[in-house]
Amino acid sequence: MSPHLVYRVRPAAPQAHLFHVEIEIPGSGADLVELSLPAWIPGSYMIRDFARNILKLVAESTDAMPLKCRKRDKQTWVCRTGGSAIRVRYQVYAWDLSVRGAHLDTTHAYFNGAALLMRVHGMDGRPCSVDLIPPDGDVDAEWAVATSLAPEQIDGRGFGSYRAENYDDLIDHPVEMGCFEQVGFDLAGVPHRLAITGRQYADKPRLESDLLRICGEHAALFGELPIDRYLFLVTAVGEGYGGLEHRFSTSLLCSRNDLPHPTDAKRTDAYVRFLGLCSHEYFHLWHVKRIRPSALMDGRLDRELHTRTLWAFEGITSYYDELALVRSGCIDPRAYLGLLAATMTRLVRTPGRRVQTLAESSFDAWTKFYKQDENAPNAIVSYYVKGALVALALDLTIRAGTQCRTALDDVMRALWSRYGCTGVGVPERGIEAIASEVSGLDLDAFFATALDGTTELDLEPLLSTVGVGMRLRPSDGPKDQGGCPESFDHREARPTLDLRLRPGASEAIVQNVIRDGPGERAGIAPGDVVVAVDGLRATAENLESLVARAVAPVRVHLFRRDELIEVLAVPAPARPDTCDLMLLDAVPPQVLEARTRWLASVAGDRRDCAP
Repeated sequence: MSPHLVYRVRPAAPQAHLFHVEIEIPGSGADLVELSLPAWIPGSYMIRDFARNILKLVAESTDAMPLKCRKRDKQTWVCRTGGSAIRVRYQVYAWDLSVRGAHLDTTHAYFNGAALLMRVHGMDGRPCSVDLIPPDGDVDAEWAVATSLAPEQIDGRGFGSYRAENYDDLIDHPVEMGCFEQVGFDLAGVPHRLAITGRQYADKPRLESDLLRICGEHAALFGELPIDRYLFLVTAVGEGYGGLEHRFSTSLLCSRNDLPHPTDAKRTDAYVRFLGLCSHEYFHLWHVKRIRPSALMDGRLDRELHTRTLWAFEGITSYYDELALVRSGCIDPRAYLGLLAATMTRLVRTPGRRVQTLAESSFDAWTKFYKQDENAPNAIVSYYVKGALVALALDLTIRAGTQCRTALDDVMRALWSRYGCTGVGVPERGIEAIASEVSGLDLDAFFATALDGTTELDLEPLLSTVGVGMRLRPSDGPKDQGGCPESFDHREARPTLDLRLRPGASEAIVQNVIRDGPGERAGIAPGDVVVAVDGLRATAENLESLVARAVAPVRVHLFRRDELIEVLAVPAPARPDTCDLMLLDAVPPQVLEARTRWLASVAGDRRDCAP
């Protein structure tokens, strides 16, 4: 046996959704070998217990003699080896069509190493090879492989042997096997590929052109591209959305309607959202995968690792993912302000922002953000959403305080130089320290309020420094997320019960009841099905309008469990929880210059994209 670890992966039973995995483990002289599967995957902070999908684990010596194995805990097996080399075989059930797990059927095979490839304790640092083997029979006739793993000896379809530096590297390259379309482009001499799985009719040239510009903005910001290859693994489905970052690739799940169609006259909102997702995960190439929080660097994947810095790693990334769209010219400034306004609206519509601090949101991501229940809007705040707005506030604060000589861009470059290039982890308050050092400003009060307090972010005066007007107004309805109007016209506050309904349902099923709202005061609860308002049939589509037109108090009939209940509710005027932003025309030259510099391409050679 080789002195390094050898993994073999075969989608052996697509109809049963079973991968077969074999590991060749060299002898170490120890009588026992421990193996385990991670409980979570880097980048997604929730215990997922991937080992629950392992079936039929057996071990044998190199001469095929069975060896005794016992399960020590939920994810760890111990095998008696006598100090010799062994083989371990097991099956993994794969039916998780997400960017985090593994999925196998007769159309494709997809896996993350964390969900499939067991860690051999004490050998984490050894080089690994992984053999990707096609399925038996006719299923594989057209199948190929897409992965960012470094090839060692592969055939024309990509099946064969790949190498990894160690276990961490091994599980950081998702793998797709199946029939997919490929497109690509080169950026600074580095090949970038997109492998798109699923039925779709995407405008491939537009995808290539737009992603080249966006990726170029991020590379210009950091000043270098620390990779020799990059892969976007895209799975297009009917409904879905998500992404997960890796050092040389990203996995993306999207609706096929998110992709650009050749007949689209301009970029649709859905396509802009997809570009934002690509931008977000590509930014992580630097910020998360190489600039890393020290708290997450010990390699432990068997339990939670807590940090208060997720606001910076996900929030700053969320700020830059949309900023890169306007800087690259893929959207115009008004469209960007519309996206920014929607982010502000999401925050203002979260009463939990007054309950949970941003640092607490980061720390409790494992048990609160990733395990949201019906009370989540009242109890927590998203470190993505509020983190992005804190990044915006930090950027504008630095720009205003230094007369635009310094910006958050400079902070990111300093983080890259000090931490990303050296492999040293960012300490818990490292982002704040670098921001103060680079800007020369005293930012203690800013961070105390933004990270450790629950008072409102005062964004309006900061936005005015770049010639952007802001207002909060009542919502026009559940689909109104705010935007960037030509002018701030008056909006009447319609009466409402402050209920949020379950998305996608035709019935008016209550998902959330907003704290201290009229619905809560009336005793309406999550899970209730509202069937009538003042004797008129209620649906998800018309509930808001029925309430708005009724005369208080309103008789609301609803089912709770299987019991019909009548409650009296007194609707209240809708809160000013919807944000509009507007480009101001009559601004001083220095303000116009500040806005131009804020939204300008970092790459320096931007040409506005076609619509």
